Amino acid sequence: MNDSGARADYHERLGVPLRWWAQGTMLVASVWIAMIVAIPEKPLPWILTGLALALLAACLYWYGDARIEVRDGWLRAGRARIRTMHLGAVSALDAQDTWRVAGPEADARAFLLLRPYLRRAVRIEIDDPADPTPYWLVSSRHPDALAGALNAARSRHAG
Repeated sequence: MNDSGARADYHERLGVPLRWWAQGTMLVASVWIAMIVAIPEKPLPWILTGLALALLAACLYWYGDARIEVRDGWLRAGRARIRTMHLGAVSALDAQDTWRVAGPEADARAFLLLRPYLRRAVRIEIDDPADPTPYWLVSSRHPDALAGALNAARSRHAG
């Protein structure tokens, strides 16, 4: 597989929303205020706050670094990947359908890449007799575009 110069049919990073960064920063600031009052040694609260801020940034970046990519006959969602020729029906879901498929109608064997800050998703049926996974449910900010890219890749690599 030659990736040099190859362009992805679809690429998305599921980064956390800005409000999570703001709320996390406010939490660390609150901890800093409590430590300034409680700990008389001046450098210690600053060091602990710096470590808490670094930990917050690392966690939010890691959680939001999940990527979805359709490229060269492959679908990659987070760390998982599957050839597009093994995909069945693909459908973009609205918020209500996403909730229903992820909740009351969920199949425990399904692969899920869901983020709570994204209300819409794409349901991707798996058409591979060797794979016990019935479908993938993948959060997306642009589920219609992702479904379109998957359908196009599936039909292009079907033969």
